[in-house]
Amino acid sequence: MMTAAELRPGVALRLEGTLYKITAAEYHMGGGKMGGVTHAKLLNLETGTTREWRFHASETVAEIAAEHQTMQFLYADDDTAYFMHPQTFEQVGIDRSRLGAALRYLTEGMSVSVEFFAGRPTSIVFPPIVEARVADTAPAAHAQGQMNVWKEARLDNGVRLQVPPFIAPGEWIRVEVESGRYLERAKGDRRP
Repeated sequence: MMTAAELRPGVALRLEGTLYKITAAEYHMGGGKMGGVTHAKLLNLETGTTREWRFHASETVAEIAAEHQTMQFLYADDDTAYFMHPQTFEQVGIDRSRLGAALRYLTEGMSVSVEFFAGRPTSIVFPPIVEARVADTAPAAHAQGQMNVWKEARLDNGVRLQVPPFIAPGEWIRVEVESGRYLERAKGDRRP
């Protein structure tokens, strides 16, 4: 059991008989005789819809533990992404809409942690930052005093983003998955 003030993104809970996962939670302190309140965005794990919920600070909720299995990404069609357990070869499908921005960075054969609630696959655990190779961009340029100049680049996975002018085709960069924003060059030698 946890109090409403302890709620955080990623926690799964059951409300009114429905299984939800918290995608955002913000605690607001109460003033005077008013107690604090936690405003949460909840993802319905059965339908994929979201709703908002307000928890009073004194409320307690039971956290539902997720089961995690490392699986390989196989492919995605128009509606579903498919994953396979490497030892049992069992395959599961997850609705593409539940994977969010992470779907753009999945590559065939990549191992990811798949979350299961009540025996059903619901989502994947994907790092917030990934390293990706720049497939195509204008040649690298080093110009003095042009700090706010960016150019378009295309990654190996087809994602387009803005990068600094010194990035050349073939370089590895670090990208924020949710926003698709360039962060920095990847460290170390990443030649194939």
